[in-house]
Amino acid sequence: MPYLFALALTLLVEVPVYVAALTVSAHVRPARAGAAALMVNCVTHPPLWWFLAHVPAADYWGYFAAAEAAVCGVEALLLRRVLRLKGPVPYAASVTANAASVIAGLLLI
Repeated sequence: MPYLFALALTLLVEVPVYVAALTVSAHVRPARAGAAALMVNCVTHPPLWWFLAHVPAADYWGYFAAAEAAVCGVEALLLRRVLRLKGPVPYAASVTANAASVIAGLLLI
């Protein structure tokens, strides 16, 4: 899957999930939630893509799982900081958004 397609798919799937989760659960304005979702993905997606491109094929799925877990943590921490959130909402939103985009990607490959 070409990088720009993967990034577009990620944004298409994750941004609406983040917006819904953050507006309903944390009462963040939709525009602010969307901007934060775009930002966290622009920070994490390029290094994730680069890293996974260098993983040996035999070990791919283990590294993939670990890398996705790290992305969830980084995105949640960035959301906490940027949106000044407390509690589990940024973590739940991150896991949900990233799970949705992983499922979408797996369905397309």
